[in-house]
Parts: sequence; C-alpha cells; structure tokens
Amino acid sequence: MSEVTRPSLSDALTERMLELIRTGGHRPGDRLPSTRELSQRFAVTTPTLREALRRLEATGAIEMRHGSGIYVGPAIERLVLPNPNMREMHAPQLLELLGARIVIEPPLAAMAAEHAAGEELAALRRVLDEAGRHLRGEDAELHDANMAFHRATARLAGNSVLHEVVDSLLTVHGPEQREILQIFDDRRRDYEEHLAILGAIEARDAAQAEERMRAHLVDVKTVIEHRLQSPR
Repeated sequence: MSEVTRPSLSDALTERMLELIRTGGHRPGDRLPSTRELSQRFAVTTPTLREALRRLEATGAIEMRHGSGIYVGPAIERLVLPNPNMREMHAPQLLELLGARIVIEPPLAAMAAEHAAGEELAALRRVLDEAGRHLRGEDAELHDANMAFHRATARLAGNSVLHEVVDSLLTVHGPEQREILQIFDDRRRDYEEHLAILGAIEARDAAQAEERMRAHLVDVKTVIEHRLQSPR
C-alpha cells in the first residue's frame, strides 16, 4: 500500500516545500531549514522528504550542498525549464531544434540592440573577449563562452520568458554544439560571426543585429545538415 500512496505523498510534499519557499519570502541562495527540521515540520519520514527534495533539486528549485545544508536554487522563479532527463537527440530533432533557434534568437538580438545599456554591452564584449582567448583548440572553454554569448544576448532583450526559452534550448543542445566545433575547423568563423552580431548590437542597429544572428544560425544549421548527410 505504501508503494501506491507514496507518489501522492511526495507530490503533496513537493508542493508544501514550494509553498514554504514562497510564503517565507526566500530568494535564490537563501538557506532553508535542515532535513530534520523539515521532517518534523511536515510530519514525514526522512526518506520521504529526501525524495521530494530530489525532485526539487532536479528542476533547480533547491540546491543540496553536502555538509552545508539546503538552499533555494537559482531556477526557483523560472517559467521554462530544460528537461533534466533529456537523452541523445536524433537527427530530425536536432534540425528542428536549430530551426527553432533561427525563429527565436534573431528577434531577440534586435531587441537587445534596442534595450541594452552601456555596462550590459561591456559585459557582452567581455564574453567574446573570453571566447577569443580559446580559439586554438581549447574547445570546452570556447563552447562555454559561445553559449554564454547567446544566453547573454537573449537576456539583454529584456524578456525573461524568452530568455529562459533560449537558455533551455542551449542546455539541451550543448553536446551537439560542442560537436560543431570539431567540424570544418569553424572556430574562427563562429567567433567572427559573433563579433559581427555584437557590432550591430553596440551600434544600436536592430535590423542588422537580427539579420546577422539569423545568418549565423543558418550557417550553423547548414554545417550540421552537411555532417548528417556526409558522416565522417
């Protein structure tokens, strides 16, 4: 019987934890009561509580830091979340994902050109400066900088929901994006295309920023299509 009712109990406990965070005015980074305190508060066993905590941790709502405690996670206020159970994508899904980015990201680049302030633009420039230091085979660092550029551009558009959409797509797309760096030695080309997008944003040229972002993503999609048609 416990195996049948436990999921319902865990669901209810997850909701009660979220309610505790909301009503308590907790913000990302705030420390929550200990596991023992929470077990007593909700009158549940420690294993049942830990199951609910694992669910919340999987979505980024909380962080469980070994030896430190339970903290409100950075994703507690997100409306859009990447799937934590995502498996390897097949070719049609990957191309659809890139197609979605082509639809979403160019208008966000235009919005960034219209809304970004001076310090925000300086931060975006620093992201590309970091990318420029890793063009000679340091692909892990280059990948992180490239993804940071796309995430930052979406954030500067000023629409938090669309920023979360882009962030989720890039999270799902991470392994495939790293593969792109290995194809046709395109590190320099990607970097120069990113610089062109940044230049348009800094110039407050929304139309040019949108067009350059679209051209960049179409270029990436073309590379992927070529790889899928002619696997090495």
